[in-house]
Amino acid sequence: MELANARSALKRKRDDAIEPFDNGTAAAAITDASSVDLSLLEAVEKSQTTVEVLDLKTLKRLVLAFERRLRDNIEARLKYPDQPDKFADSEIELHEEIQRLKTLAGGPELYPDLVSLNVIPSILGLLSHDNSDIAVDVVGLLQDLTDEDVLEDNDEPARVLVDALIENNVLELLVQNLTRLSEFDPDEMAAVYATLATLENLIEVKPAVAEMVCERTKLMRWLLGKIKVREFDSNKQYASEILAILLQNSAANQRRLGQMNGVDVVLQAVAMYKSRDPKTADEEEMVENLFDCLCCLLMPLENKEKFVRAEGVELMIIIMKQKKLAYGSAIRALDFAMTKYPPACERFVDVLGLKTAFAAFMGKIPMSKKNKKERYQEELEERIISLIASLFGGILRGSRRDRLLSKFVENECEKIDRLMELFIRYSDRVKAETERMNQLKLDDLEMDEDERYNRRLEVGLYTLQVGGFLWTCSSEH
Repeated sequence: MELANARSALKRKRDDAIEPFDNGTAAAAITDASSVDLSLLEAVEKSQTTVEVLDLKTLKRLVLAFERRLRDNIEARLKYPDQPDKFADSEIELHEEIQRLKTLAGGPELYPDLVSLNVIPSILGLLSHDNSDIAVDVVGLLQDLTDEDVLEDNDEPARVLVDALIENNVLELLVQNLTRLSEFDPDEMAAVYATLATLENLIEVKPAVAEMVCERTKLMRWLLGKIKVREFDSNKQYASEILAILLQNSAANQRRLGQMNGVDVVLQAVAMYKSRDPKTADEEEMVENLFDCLCCLLMPLENKEKFVRAEGVELMIIIMKQKKLAYGSAIRALDFAMTKYPPACERFVDVLGLKTAFAAFMGKIPMSKKNKKERYQEELEERIISLIASLFGGILRGSRRDRLLSKFVENECEKIDRLMELFIRYSDRVKAETERMNQLKLDDLEMDEDERYNRRLEVGLYTLQVGGFLWTCSSEH
């Protein structure tokens, strides 16, 4: 009851600040407009548009006012612990001071001074405030201070602030607060989004945060819980994005999530789209994020084993057969799973995946408004060539090898013809790019060897090399 009263007082204060004029007030204003001194109106307008200079003096004044309101609130709560009406006003005043601190985002060059004033511990301490609305205010403040646009071209001040935040346990406090926020309260739901945004901002400034936050907190477990929810919302989408960011460049995080049954949870999340398409562009982006997570998870060998055991191979084949939006993503996931992992290749053949894979190899790809783009078709083509090469690399002998090879001689060797068609096309593209780069060299616009190699990769060198490997393998039969 105490917290409810304090929070309602704070919400009333917010509502009062944006309360519109009633009809009578508006009418009176219109009636009296002709009698107002225009010079007076001009003076008022100038006073309202005056912007306070944000300098060290202003910073110190803002920090001092905040510390004073914080002290008042602490004293009021200690003195009247069971009488929320006695400390409600101090909470409103504290809320207002936190809002004023947001102006500091306009002067990121002052962040080192903000840190030296030793106010960071006081700000972060409020993430554990009994009134969750105050904690929500602090989350909003942190999001503003660490916003990517604010920190752009301010690398050193950004690092100073982020280091200070981490030293004062911002990761632990943000995640602890995250677990107490309700998804049914609009303000707290917005705070969930702001928390995830702040974590992303911290990782952007200091990439090592991606592993720190997983080592020190239960963020990964919270994210897994969020993507398991069937209903889609913006926070589920953002949770999938943050999870992908945590996994993309960290083998430690990939293994850590695998140990938390992460492979199975992500498979359950993508299984919701095996026979239906996302309804909105945001939901479509979330599905792509989930498949990004799955592909990252499939980098460590132990997670490939978990994928096979959880019938991930079968699920991806089902998704391909359904020919929905996730078709291409399923091929990508299978390619990751089968690369240098024979058990996944064997399972793929055993559950009759060859027919589905070679249909894609022959260009029988489901069409939609999205995948009509030529580049999408090429990416899928390159991925399916890689997948079939993984099959040849993982299945070296026995009846499965025979079944794989027989695909190239059925229907009058149409797969051989298709392979030759692809080989010639990619060979021509790589040759054309090589000639173009040689011409640049003649024009004194030199590229180093790494840049030349990367350019050739971009136009299909890797796929050409894989195609050559397939040609060699298919000649066995």
